[in-house]
Amino acid sequence: MSDDDTDTAAQDAGPAPSVRVTVRRSGGFAGLVRTWRVETHAPSTTPWVDLIDRCTWEVGPRHPGPPPAGADRFTWDVTAEVEGRIRHAALTDADLAGGWRDLVDAVRASDPRGLGARTQPES
Repeated sequence: MSDDDTDTAAQDAGPAPSVRVTVRRSGGFAGLVRTWRVETHAPSTTPWVDLIDRCTWEVGPRHPGPPPAGADRFTWDVTAEVEGRIRHAALTDADLAGGWRDLVDAVRASDPRGLGARTQPES
């Protein structure tokens, strides 16, 4: 393959998608709200896209209806935008497992102060 073929293949693939993930947690002690956000562009988007794709966006929460009873429980709003496609899920603590837990933990680790980081998820 020549250098010209390589350049053409890269152009045909297009740029890697930009990714924005916002995690908003409310409830808990005094009903405090915390927000974490990650925005990233190529070439660091692949780990984020992988984390986003592992979530069950189409299925929704495992526990539909009102959140489980109990004091100081959190609710989580997760919004992910990849290539202009926006997905959103409202979750309870009980729903935050598997792919959801991995995504939320990665966003929180990348933006520990809740200020909006531009980074890759920690491995």
